[in-house]
Amino acid sequence: MHNQNAYNQWASSYNQVENITRDLELLAKKEILKSISFSNVIELGCGTGKNTHWLLQSAKSITAVDFSEKMLAKAKENIQNENVHFVQSDINEPWDFVKQKADLITCSLVLEHIRHLKPVFKKANEAIINGGYFYIGELHPFKQYSGSKARFQKEDDIVILDCYTHHLSEYTTLALANGFELINFNEWFDEVGEKNIPRILTLLFKKIEITGDG
Repeated sequence: MHNQNAYNQWASSYNQVENITRDLELLAKKEILKSISFSNVIELGCGTGKNTHWLLQSAKSITAVDFSEKMLAKAKENIQNENVHFVQSDINEPWDFVKQKADLITCSLVLEHIRHLKPVFKKANEAIINGGYFYIGELHPFKQYSGSKARFQKEDDIVILDCYTHHLSEYTTLALANGFELINFNEWFDEVGEKNIPRILTLLFKKIEITGDG
């Protein structure tokens, strides 16, 4: 419950305070998905809706999921659109929010807070149509190796969230085991240049289309 409480506390200032990781991940997502056609989206970890705004430019329906009630409250204030359905849910639990299969699932800065990724990939496979896409944007594990964790200032204290390191091979191995193929892999750096540790990792998977009797 620590992370849920932490995000509830973070919600009031999340949009106002500079956040290089959050903003770079959104730029990366826009670049990766700009050539992908999508209509029905499941957004895991929608937070205050900053990414939802951009997804709405192309999507006809978005199920925006977050486990923080106060983050969702901010998202509902920021986005009032009948094409967006906000749901409070923990993605470690059954995905009861899936009412129809999506052609795109996005997951931004969420999986670092999930200890076991295998159930997430399994449920993502079940929630995506054949040929649909699964986008993941995360704090790069190299950053995590150096000790970087999600954190924010709360009055005079620094609140550090619980985080788990997932290696590149974990993402790709679990994806293959759950019917996905990797079609785009990229690393994103701060403005200081590529000589430093990359900040963001993006992975775009496509659910393998089943044809014939198979």
